[in-house]
Amino acid sequence: MSAPVVTTPSALAGSAATEISTRDRVTQLLLERGATTAAQLGAALGLSPAAIRRHLDAMLADGDVYAREQAVRGSRGRGRPAKVFLLTEAARGRCGTHHYDNMATAALRWIARSGGSDAVHAFAAEQVSALESRCRTAMEDAGDDPLARAEALASALTAEGYAANASTIASGGQLCQHHCPVAHVAAEFPQLCEAETAVISRLVGTHVQRLATIAHGDGVCTTHIPTQPGRAQSGNPVTTVRTDR
Repeated sequence: MSAPVVTTPSALAGSAATEISTRDRVTQLLLERGATTAAQLGAALGLSPAAIRRHLDAMLADGDVYAREQAVRGSRGRGRPAKVFLLTEAARGRCGTHHYDNMATAALRWIARSGGSDAVHAFAAEQVSALESRCRTAMEDAGDDPLARAEALASALTAEGYAANASTIASGGQLCQHHCPVAHVAAEFPQLCEAETAVISRLVGTHVQRLATIAHGDGVCTTHIPTQPGRAQSGNPVTTVRTDR
């Protein structure tokens, strides 16, 4: 007869640490990618379907993720669409601290009452000017091509905590930011998003279109870089286009 398996306290602690580590990796992937299927998460982490499902079920129960049907473009095949998982607002907030949100919101309300919308716009532009300067320095060797500059900007924004990536699509390019440090405040004051979009336009060197924002409730801030657009100049208007209406 084989000897019974004895689970020591250290073994239990090691198992718990592994669970937490894997859960952190799932969280990071969802932060970086936005809506992702269980199969995609499992493949990225080298986990079996049963293992990734166990982690996702635990995160669902704890309120760290939520599930919805995957959006399907074009004609839909047979069967129900796959489910995708996204971080909840609470989990997203723990990934990057939203410092002094209440104070910042109160300050902007005071600015709006005292100086009106123009004062809020001026404040927002001032707030992103330092970010623009740092990103411009990081993009010095990116060249003039807007899509190449978008890739360099994504790297610079990631270093700033935005978990960004850029990709080429049929209609041009796309810059995605999977985390927004000021999402809670920008939900009430979209001027912050508008100022940031203007910065993206200047840094990429062309007109851009904001398609979605985390502050509005989308999973990812998405900026479209159209193919062969006119060169953007400082002060040019920036278009914001909603895709969920």
